[in-house]
Amino acid sequence: MKKIFLTIMLALTSFSLLAQNNREITKEEQQDETNPIIVKRISEWQDLKFGFFAHWGIYATEQLVESWSICNEEWIDRKGEEYEPYKQWYWNLNKKFNPKNFDAKKWAKAAKDAGMKYFVFTTKHHDGFCMYDTKYTDYSVAGRDCPYSKSKNNDIVKQVVDAFKAENFWTGLYFSKADWHNKDYWSPLWATPDRNVNYNIEKHPEKWQAFCDFTYNQIKEITHNYGEIDILWLDGGWIRPSWSVLPGSDEESWLGAYKRIQDINMPKIAKMARENNEDLIIVDRSVGGKYENYRTPEQQVPDKPLDYPWETCMTMGDSWSYVKNDNYKSVNQLLHILVDVVAKGGNFLLNVGPDENGNLPQPALDRMKAMGEWMRINGEAIYNTRPIAPYKESNVCFTHNKNGKNYALILLSDSTSLNGEYKFSFSEKLKTGNKKILGTKQKASLKKKGNTYTLTIKKPETIAEKNVLVIEL
Repeated sequence: MKKIFLTIMLALTSFSLLAQNNREITKEEQQDETNPIIVKRISEWQDLKFGFFAHWGIYATEQLVESWSICNEEWIDRKGEEYEPYKQWYWNLNKKFNPKNFDAKKWAKAAKDAGMKYFVFTTKHHDGFCMYDTKYTDYSVAGRDCPYSKSKNNDIVKQVVDAFKAENFWTGLYFSKADWHNKDYWSPLWATPDRNVNYNIEKHPEKWQAFCDFTYNQIKEITHNYGEIDILWLDGGWIRPSWSVLPGSDEESWLGAYKRIQDINMPKIAKMARENNEDLIIVDRSVGGKYENYRTPEQQVPDKPLDYPWETCMTMGDSWSYVKNDNYKSVNQLLHILVDVVAKGGNFLLNVGPDENGNLPQPALDRMKAMGEWMRINGEAIYNTRPIAPYKESNVCFTHNKNGKNYALILLSDSTSLNGEYKFSFSEKLKTGNKKILGTKQKASLKKKGNTYTLTIKKPETIAEKNVLVIEL
């Protein structure tokens, strides 16, 4: 028994040493950010409410899911293709990437017209292909094998940052901590059983350090080469320190069969990233602690308000990356999601995948335009708001503007009649009487009986169905 216990203790000690990757892990990095400069910046980000996300890379040339088809996990379907030949074929897609119609200014204008206020762009996904001119790999839009490298301005990240800044957007840069093309992450000496590093870090510390240095240098490029960036949005949550791995969590399952802790020293990276930009928001997704300044529930809206800053990141269609004839959500669905998210205190980051030529798909543009038309009338109930109880009752949501106004946002389906009564309780005392319906001169009636308010709308001839009707309470 003593021998078994000693063996277990030695194993745990070895795991602990490996987990720390030869650096001291402090309690400070495990706690939420308290720096008032960054906390203030997060609050300002929460005022923006609506953002534009773009997943774009070499996968657009073949309308593939971004990166994942080269990951060897059971849930991934390559439609019968053998793994190694498929992976080599995928790596060579950089030789086809040449988006001749790409115009970042058109993207920025479409997003602005949609009422969006911030932008997050994929500088590098898990496949390792860089959408900018990097000094640390030739696997990029500026690499000699990529046809786009011959363009006059072959740094796509620079183009999008410049275009969106010109339209007064906050700019965010997505970066995958994982890099499956990097030989110090997926070494060609061993098989790649899953998404994780494919060698024993403890036995090959020099390889892991080389990868950490590579990651540090690339993040330095994207946070130093394009002026002031507002958000560093880090993906690849299986690359994380030991303290953030909760037993039985989804994050633990991501670590694969070998449960390898992959610590890239986020305190060092964060310090560097903020050298010229002290209020940079960092989103080290799913890790928690000091360097996940806000959380990002993916493809879902929480059931209730959360007690920390958050954004729902969601696709407009079914796919993050471009797929011809994708199943795009309707304008009605998108506006309902936006209102639901905002009423619960979140931001809505809506993704569109550009095609192989750099075009935003027309169905996406049509929906963005329609959302913008609604936002121009009703934006005061969205921007600069915070949640207020009861948040949402049935098909009525509530927001509170920082100017002191409260709003009821009624979610209308195609079959909803505007004639009706909506009953709700409210956390603040409201004046009863006639209430303004945004976008029209017509009024709604608000009455109170006991603790219950009743909002009555009689459909005037001048109000058309509007997806979401907003009443100033």
